[in-house]
Amino acid sequence: MSATPDIRVHELNLYQQYFDLVAAGRKTTEVRVKYPRLENLAVGDHIRFSVKGTTESCLVRILAVAEYPSFEALLDCEGAAHVNPTSTREQQLANIRAIYGPEKEALGALAIRMELI
Repeated sequence: MSATPDIRVHELNLYQQYFDLVAAGRKTTEVRVKYPRLENLAVGDHIRFSVKGTTESCLVRILAVAEYPSFEALLDCEGAAHVNPTSTREQQLANIRAIYGPEKEALGALAIRMELI
């Protein structure tokens, strides 16, 4: 399915375990650091998630974008089950912080609510 001209498509990579959850429709919130290149994410935009080094991809529609001061605040407000239904909140916090160090978390955390297209 190709996006219509007025819909922006953002390209983002995911680790295989998280990609599988998104592709199955089980992961409905993606967590990202608030990098400048992600500041223009908007409701209605699409994200094509890919697994780096593979041809696997899936397309989602952004339903909402929320900003939080920390990953902990994000998980508390968004609900850990929406971010990863297979891990506890504590496991998720450790996993996210293993990917993004404290200097990245200090930039702010984004919760991207989405639905599989």
